[in-house]
Amino acid sequence: MTIKIIKTKISYLEQQVNALMFLPSPTKAPSKTLGAFTHGYTSHKASILSWCTRLAEEGMASVLFDQPGHYLGSYNEVNSFETYKTEVPKLFKKAIDLLVHTIEQQDQDLFKLIENDDFKLVLGGHSLGALMSLISLEDATFDKYDSRCICVGLGMPPEGVTHIFDTPFYQATLNVRRQLVSDAISPEVIFPWIKERKENLTLENKKIHFITGLDDVVVGKNGSEIMRDNLLDLNEVTLDRPNKIPHHMPELAAPHIKKYLKDESFL
Repeated sequence: MTIKIIKTKISYLEQQVNALMFLPSPTKAPSKTLGAFTHGYTSHKASILSWCTRLAEEGMASVLFDQPGHYLGSYNEVNSFETYKTEVPKLFKKAIDLLVHTIEQQDQDLFKLIENDDFKLVLGGHSLGALMSLISLEDATFDKYDSRCICVGLGMPPEGVTHIFDTPFYQATLNVRRQLVSDAISPEVIFPWIKERKENLTLENKKIHFITGLDDVVVGKNGSEIMRDNLLDLNEVTLDRPNKIPHHMPELAAPHIKKYLKDESFL
């Protein structure tokens, strides 16, 4: 099977971020589902490369993009955190639009299946990327699609419990990690916003699936359960807790993503 990977860029204000598109082999029956994914904080798109390759093997096209200000992805800068937190979620729409345009140019058989916006949609990411995918769904842009949101390694800490971000162990790692991102999205800036944003998501009638390893010490023992319960009143939320997906190895979520999408008839 030959998966086609296309190197591309997505516009972010006056800059561009790197992205990869994955088109399934023409010998594989194409799926009417398209996906867009992004990575976690201080990481890069290669950390979840396995997601897109596994899905392409099932006939699904997707795009994987770097977030601005993350130096492992590209050396662009974030000049304003206020702009970053409003513009990054919009990259999911730009990514899907670019993917559709590319499919029109590259694969007419697949394009005939999805033209006129006749496709299912999967958005998602790891950790910060997962949060950004949820924020992107707050906008009505994607409401017309049958969509799923996949959140790997995302959760909320229990009330009154010290989060790992605030422990001496984690603080010791930040000296290196803060040097991998723009100053405008340093840990001191972005971590309080992440906490506040997770607590105040405005989502309704969305189908959201959390995948968190039992060994994910960043999310913690019940972090994803707490976040699931916080969203359940207005949304359909499910949770998968595999034994082994440590927070720094989100690539291990690939088979669980594939299984979920098969169970949902998205593949």
